[in-house]
Amino acid sequence: MAVTIIRAQPEHIPALAPLLDAYRVFYKQVSDIKGATQFLEDRFQKEESVVFLSIHEGRPSGFVQLFPAFSTVSLQAVYILNDLYVEETHRKMGIGEALLRRSQEYCQMKGYKGLALETAIDNPAQTLYERMGWKKDVHCFHYFWTAV
Repeated sequence: MAVTIIRAQPEHIPALAPLLDAYRVFYKQVSDIKGATQFLEDRFQKEESVVFLSIHEGRPSGFVQLFPAFSTVSLQAVYILNDLYVEETHRKMGIGEALLRRSQEYCQMKGYKGLALETAIDNPAQTLYERMGWKKDVHCFHYFWTAV
């Protein structure tokens, strides 16, 4: 497998937006390429996230997006791995693992405490996370309040 992982820049938005849109559709959202493009433009402009893009045989095949956050308890910075997506035709090729490894390396390079992620209960990627040493949090619940 010849996959390259690059840190995405604003010029990669045309390649990223269809992947972000497909990721959203995977999570049962309505397709919105324009919205995906605007979302990415905003993140890059405001420097609010780090995106790694996988290129397989010359074409974009997946991405991971990290958002910085902070742990008051540990007094350290963390990254929230909010998005991980590999195109269906490129799955089972090690691309998801390569994106996760690049995220881990970046986190270590920045001196952050670690990476946190949330996933659907039925997401088959859980086996990949666990195989790579991620631990399922069983000591607390996650809550979310919706303002809109």
